[in-house]
Amino acid sequence: MKKVQLLVIFSLTSILLCCKPKTLNLKPTLYTVGDSTVKNGKGDGYGGLWGWGDFIGQFLDSSKVKIENHALGGTSSRTYQNLGLWDAVDAKLVAGDYVLIQFGHNDNSPVNDTIRARGTIKGIGDETQEINNLITGDHEIVHSYGWYIEKIVKDAKAKGATPIIMSPIPRNKWVKGSVPRNDTSYGLWAKQIAERNNITFINLNDEMAKQLEVLGEEKVTGTYFYKRDHTHTSAKGAAMAAEIIVDALKQTDNAITDYFKENVSISYPKKKNIFLIGDSTMANNGKKEAVGWGVPFPQFCDTTQVNIINKARGGRSSRTFVNEGLWDAAKKEFTADDIVFIQFGHNDAGKIDQAKYRGSIKGIGNKTQEVTKDSVTETVHSYGWYLTKMIRETRDKGAIPIVLSITPRNEWANGVVEQRDSTFVKWAKQVAEAEKTLFVDLSDMVAKSYQKLGKENVKPFFPKDHTHTGLEGAKHTAKLFAAYLKQAKAIGLRGCVFIED
Repeated sequence: MKKVQLLVIFSLTSILLCCKPKTLNLKPTLYTVGDSTVKNGKGDGYGGLWGWGDFIGQFLDSSKVKIENHALGGTSSRTYQNLGLWDAVDAKLVAGDYVLIQFGHNDNSPVNDTIRARGTIKGIGDETQEINNLITGDHEIVHSYGWYIEKIVKDAKAKGATPIIMSPIPRNKWVKGSVPRNDTSYGLWAKQIAERNNITFINLNDEMAKQLEVLGEEKVTGTYFYKRDHTHTSAKGAAMAAEIIVDALKQTDNAITDYFKENVSISYPKKKNIFLIGDSTMANNGKKEAVGWGVPFPQFCDTTQVNIINKARGGRSSRTFVNEGLWDAAKKEFTADDIVFIQFGHNDAGKIDQAKYRGSIKGIGNKTQEVTKDSVTETVHSYGWYLTKMIRETRDKGAIPIVLSITPRNEWANGVVEQRDSTFVKWAKQVAEAEKTLFVDLSDMVAKSYQKLGKENVKPFFPKDHTHTGLEGAKHTAKLFAAYLKQAKAIGLRGCVFIED
């Protein structure tokens, strides 16, 4: 009897051990392989650019299927495999997995050059071209686009996985109101390989082009694509492509249809808030002859990634911005990781106890002065004290304070643009250093550009007086600031701004 019991226990243990690997593989994986239109950069939306592989996961039930985006920007069907990227995916494939394949945008490049050497032979034939790769130095046999795609298909099938081919997404190029298709080139060849191997083909190129045409070029550019880039999609463009793929897959007999969620509401990346705190040289003053640089600044920003919130107010000093409650009202809106640019000084040089009562005590010290106006006594602090207050209270909200120097006036001493670099520019920098926050010397940046332009060319920038710019002058400053942000790694907005003439 004991021998029978032991035999039964041994048999059950053997069965459980044999079944364990299969249990681990019950949850299939959906792999995406392709170029930057499937995954741009690191897939973090840098520069506002996304691939559809970054959004397709939102349509799938993650409790039933895993998603892994293995696409790499800049690759063709050839270089994706030459770099070992496909081998890495192939090694992980098991029966029941899925592989979404999209290449073509980069396959039209030169077969051999010193830049990328990534092109493939056009078509789906067996012709080859032998080269000595000018980049790697290796002897290489280059095949057709179809040959490389078919290799991925056959490898996936050999593992029991399901390969699915997409035609490349359309580019944001328009001809007489229409988006050109690639149905005589890579779209056609992708379809032919799918048909030859009896697998699913999704005409992403045509289906997405149809939706873009319904919207029209004006609505598409700036929302689904950017003016500066006709190939790579924004978050909304990537989500559109992902949804087209999902809708197409739902019409097939692939088991993947069991993993799609219903009534999906796309979650887009959270926008970063950028607050502008300052005076009339930054504010929207409602006057053509006095336009703050904060007004045209949004046109140099990717507003699908950032919100520009201009809280600057004309006529205010650091002191009156605080005393009038403008600062308290603004900081109520700050949230964690917001960026707050703070720029004051022009009006801080005013009278402390007369007229507009907006001057602050010079410097950054703790000296105070009691001022009475309309029977109300006010304790006036230094310029540096008010800036310090704003910096610290911004940090208390979890936001990031960045101090800007004032903009230069249209004043030229001996042919040189005059700056307040011994007063307000210096004090702003000293406060930033003391508080260990970032400082941007906008004064020096703009003054140097004025110097290059010359006094006569700068004069039209100031239609009212020597302090306030008109729209063109404001745009000039905003563009310089955007260019600075484009290369300022520490601020973290390099992918959110762009310069377009």
